[in-house]
Amino acid sequence: MRVLIALLCTAALASPVSGQTRPVARPALNDTPGLALRPFVAVALEQFTADQTFEAVFGQPFQPTWGGGLQLAFRSGLYFDVTVSRFQKTGQRAFFHDGEGFGLGIPLTVKLTPIEVTIGARTRATSRVFPYLGAGVGSYRYEETSEFDDGPFEARHVGYLVVGGVEVRVGRWFAVSGDVQYNRVPGILGSGGVSQETGEDDLGGVAGRFRVIVGR
Repeated sequence: MRVLIALLCTAALASPVSGQTRPVARPALNDTPGLALRPFVAVALEQFTADQTFEAVFGQPFQPTWGGGLQLAFRSGLYFDVTVSRFQKTGQRAFFHDGEGFGLGIPLTVKLTPIEVTIGARTRATSRVFPYLGAGVGSYRYEETSEFDDGPFEARHVGYLVVGGVEVRVGRWFAVSGDVQYNRVPGILGSGGVSQETGEDDLGGVAGRFRVIVGR
């Protein structure tokens, strides 16, 4: 009888122990497809390198831009971005004297349309957080119009950029990102007007960007 009781007790204790060692299925953290096409919209605040020129014409060197594009994101972390953005604002013609800009009261409208291609790498910090770093090249179209000119001044130049930031997934099909982008676009400015007086020929700058991305 004692042996039977001991065997029953051993069996009763063994059942929960075996249940505790049973493997528990866990959802996979990486549900990213092999290739994802992800459209996005972007807004940015850029401090232009030609800060004296922009301050004389627009009152400050910080200016907003907006745009959108498409990202090709690979599971390996490699990505390609194509971005089209826009800056347009009306200021005034100005001249520069003794280190200070003076407005002339003549309206001047400036349009800048960058088309940028970026290649970079995304890494997975957590299931929702993806730091990234990239570099690229762009085509930058610049246009000036003023009521007293014979016609608009137009120019297009190639520029270069580097970017780094963090993307955060906020849903299965949505993510947001914040980054800092530096671009250099020499040669558009500096041939006339206040930019020639200040000796500034680079239309690039440093921009803080915010993007809303659709896709996995």
